[in-house]
Amino acid sequence: MSNLIQNLETFTEKPRVCSGPKATQANVFGKVGVLYGGRSSERAISLQSGENILNSLLKQGIDAHGIDVDQHLAAKLIEAKFDRIFIALHGKEGEDGVIQGLLQMLGIPFTGSGVASSALAMDKARAKLVMHGLQIPTPIFGVAKTVENAENIAQKIGFPVSIKPVAEGSSIGVTRVADAKGIALAYAKAAVYGDVIVEKWIDGKDFFVSILHDNVLPSVEVHTPGGFYDYQAKYESDATKYLCPAPISVEKEREIRELSYKAFCALGCEGWGRVDLIQDTSGKFWVLEVNTIPGMTSHSLVPMSAKAAGISFDEVVMTILASTLGEENFSTIVGEVAQA
Repeated sequence: MSNLIQNLETFTEKPRVCSGPKATQANVFGKVGVLYGGRSSERAISLQSGENILNSLLKQGIDAHGIDVDQHLAAKLIEAKFDRIFIALHGKEGEDGVIQGLLQMLGIPFTGSGVASSALAMDKARAKLVMHGLQIPTPIFGVAKTVENAENIAQKIGFPVSIKPVAEGSSIGVTRVADAKGIALAYAKAAVYGDVIVEKWIDGKDFFVSILHDNVLPSVEVHTPGGFYDYQAKYESDATKYLCPAPISVEKEREIRELSYKAFCALGCEGWGRVDLIQDTSGKFWVLEVNTIPGMTSHSLVPMSAKAAGISFDEVVMTILASTLGEENFSTIVGEVAQA
């Protein structure tokens, strides 16, 4: 990770594109388990992501097997004797370090970030504290344990604010609150999922930057009919517009990629991920959160960014899987590196 940080400017200025392993190299991966589904509030999205990933692996000749995660997962993993695992779980018990810890204990290589970075990125409050400490711009916030806490924090921050769960994804439980009258309902909606974060709402444009191995991919600007990129806009609406590459200047594109990579590295993330940002009316970018296992559905942004960089969905999947072989074998497996 230290090497990645030292070479931040190189990676963000000239993103690299890795071609996927050749079919003849498929046997190097051995038996691969794809974990999806699970018990989080994002189960439905995980099922879609997992199915897409599994189908891609099978099409490329990988000995891949899907597992819908439940309380018997440990026994299933031991019995199946997988050589490596592709994690396609979203939310709790998927992105929070729980599954990563189990796999680490069992000695099974897995895709994506490790235990500590997964847990940190999933906890929006602690992740933002790290970013604040490293002077990565992220909206001011506070953690509320009660409605009264939420009201006090909102008054100090100033309306409008965003009230959302500390540890959920896919915009689940998120509410924009314009004044004190809306706090109680918004808090109750978010508190269903655990601790609640109250964050300054920044009006502006939504941007998303995907990272694949050491490649910072082209940014995506998203326009939604309702002005808020919520669950419905992300996964159900055909009216949401995706602009990729984003229609911004070369200077702004470099700035957003550099900022995103800095946030990704700051939390210790590895393998792949997505950084969510907003650009305010003055043109400044703010990091909202880092996702360690982004969606891989038909509406998802990682495949979209990769396509803009000339990388197919199958190549994305195989590049992620290849990261489980270790850095020393990665370049050999993925083949020649080309400039984006």
